[in-house]
Amino acid sequence: MTLQKRLGDIVGAAHVLTAAADTKPYLTDWRRQYTAPAECVVRPASTAEVSRVVALCAAENVALVPQGGNTGLVGGSVPTGTRREVLLSLGRLNRIRSLDALNDTITVEAGCVLAAVQGAAAEAGRLFPLSLAAEGSCQIGGNLSTNAGGVNVLRYGNAREQVLGLEVVLPDGRVWDGLRALRKDNTGYDLKQLFLGAEGTLGVITAAVLRLYPRPTANATAWVALATPRHAIELLAELRERVGDRISAFELVSRTCLEAVLSHVRELRDPFPAPHPWYVLVELGDSGSPAELRERVEQALGEREAVLAQSGEQARALWRIRESIPEAQFANVKHDISVPISSIPEFVEHTDAKLGSSFDKTEIYCFGHVGDGNLHYNIGPQRLLEQRDAVNAIVYDAVARFGGSISAEHGLGQLKREAIRSRKPAVELELMRAVKAALDPKGLMNPGKVL
Repeated sequence: MTLQKRLGDIVGAAHVLTAAADTKPYLTDWRRQYTAPAECVVRPASTAEVSRVVALCAAENVALVPQGGNTGLVGGSVPTGTRREVLLSLGRLNRIRSLDALNDTITVEAGCVLAAVQGAAAEAGRLFPLSLAAEGSCQIGGNLSTNAGGVNVLRYGNAREQVLGLEVVLPDGRVWDGLRALRKDNTGYDLKQLFLGAEGTLGVITAAVLRLYPRPTANATAWVALATPRHAIELLAELRERVGDRISAFELVSRTCLEAVLSHVRELRDPFPAPHPWYVLVELGDSGSPAELRERVEQALGEREAVLAQSGEQARALWRIRESIPEAQFANVKHDISVPISSIPEFVEHTDAKLGSSFDKTEIYCFGHVGDGNLHYNIGPQRLLEQRDAVNAIVYDAVARFGGSISAEHGLGQLKREAIRSRKPAVELELMRAVKAALDPKGLMNPGKVL
């Protein structure tokens, strides 16, 4: 009996995909940088089915590539093609198992689309704060496996901070039920942290207990013009002094990024009549009245040139500018880096100059979550993709110079797997390999990623 037939006995023959037309969307990453074959795509509909699939593949020494919405940017959710691999698509595990409004928790399966989790929380009068541009298609399992960041990290933290408990299928097929909705559980190692951000290399997340928060009764969105990134950092400090923790998002956008968006999405308009070198998009939330919050924001912004959204529609238009940036500058050398917030101005100035002196007519697309030190620092034109290694070396050296990380929220996947070997201390890599060997001694879980 073939492996595909036995997998079909577990999940149903219709959910084992082998035809090229059916498997193609699963085997190529979102940026179309990585593609490789797999023996099949299998689509289980329950934790029990995932467990049986994993156990069967372990017995047959076949590797598994767990995949959520396949919106990643580092090739972490597609096969490598270097061995027998089965792609495990979790999209059918899409049930919201429970919502406890009094405990402010929601228990969801890994295939739930992020926007659906946000919507379920909103229906209960609560907020699930994880928010990113791909929220209409990315899935919670992928968000947690990559420790996704997004725009609200400044106030609520990364995906890791939203998790109270996990259910995980281990590499041998056993199920660890850690779905505890507790904020305090001091009974040994916090095992869920091993799987959060592990990119599916240690096991398959099948469900999670997530934190919920009170929904703000007032929101304010402002688009602010600035001369330099240093002015952005100074503005962030001033706003924190004047409005405290009401800031949920603080996004830096360069003029180059804005122009790319305006060319790509014709119906969008420049918020200002004249161009400015830099901008920040600020989102604030409070439990007071909208009018009181807007007045407070206006006072905090002072004499700065700013557009304060007067309606939800205007706020959405400003956010659409920010969310359109990734697609507007699709083909270039991309970086997802972090440095201390105070070092952002020096990093940008130093790295811009290094790249400008090393390559002819560089185009820098710098934007991102400056409130938590995370920049998406992308370099064009497209021809520089052929010199990616040389571009990366300059950027990564600058990241090291300012005490940063070469992956802030996208993960390592295949893209940065080799680069990290010279960027992490040897003892740190040794500990990571020891954890991998302990949980996945056969190396069957998402091989060729991270390590």
